Amino acid sequence: MDYVTLNNGVRMPLEGFGVFQITDPQQCEKAVLNAFEAGYRLIDTASSYQNEEAVGAAIVHSGLKREDIFITTKAYIQQMGYEKTKAAFAESLAKLRLDYLDLYLIHMPLGDYYGAWRALEELCKEGKIRAIGVCNFSAARLTDLCFNVRTIPQINQIERHPHFQRDDELKVMKELGVQPEAWAPFAEGLKGMFTEPLLQVVAEKHKKTVAQVILRWEIECGLVVISKSVHRERMEQNMDIWDFTLDANDLQAIASLDKKCPSMLDLDNSGEVKRVYDYLKNPVLTSLS
Repeated sequence: MDYVTLNNGVRMPLEGFGVFQITDPQQCEKAVLNAFEAGYRLIDTASSYQNEEAVGAAIVHSGLKREDIFITTKAYIQQMGYEKTKAAFAESLAKLRLDYLDLYLIHMPLGDYYGAWRALEELCKEGKIRAIGVCNFSAARLTDLCFNVRTIPQINQIERHPHFQRDDELKVMKELGVQPEAWAPFAEGLKGMFTEPLLQVVAEKHKKTVAQVILRWEIECGLVVISKSVHRERMEQNMDIWDFTLDANDLQAIASLDKKCPSMLDLDNSGEVKRVYDYLKNPVLTSLS
């Protein structure tokens, strides 16, 4: 496993395991334990995933040293605002059975995220969080935030995959010193991701799976990447990406797949924003990340 050093000096694993949509407590705990055994040390959850307690149980039962794992969770829209985010953090920390978080993120650029950011800055200064960041912030929203806060985010976690490559936005993040992190690197298999002929050719060339090629591509493009599976064999395959590299022809082939539009979440669309807020009234965990 390789690591990246964030803008505050914290080292973060480049590949992690996500638990979105794994809502059954026993299944989630088992999945995280299997992920630990497969070599993952970065675990990514969120308050809205409704599985922080299961992740916490897996951490306790793993037997791993606390300093050897990197735990991320997130505050959702209804938890935005200085006081609300402070309370949300305490709740998440208790569910995870931890004394501190490695990374705490604002889940959406919606609601009073400026008030929430002030809370994150204070919690970080108090030593309760090692790194702070945001999710799903466009380049414009991220730039605006950076110009109005004391602490530049360490992370921006975004939808990023071969169909939505966001090269211009990645350049902005690099200029700002914010590390990009990819969620949904496979776009959950939407729009024929796993059957893309060009990806299959690259995979065959390296004797790897399409998923392994995508994960390796994310790493080589400078992103931290989060994958998810409840199957132990798939977890191990997704971790087995450190023994090959992509060449210029591979990267050119993957670049040609960019459709320049999201497959999962479009917060520049007013209807999508409404859907996000409707989620608060009637949560359907298969619909949001």
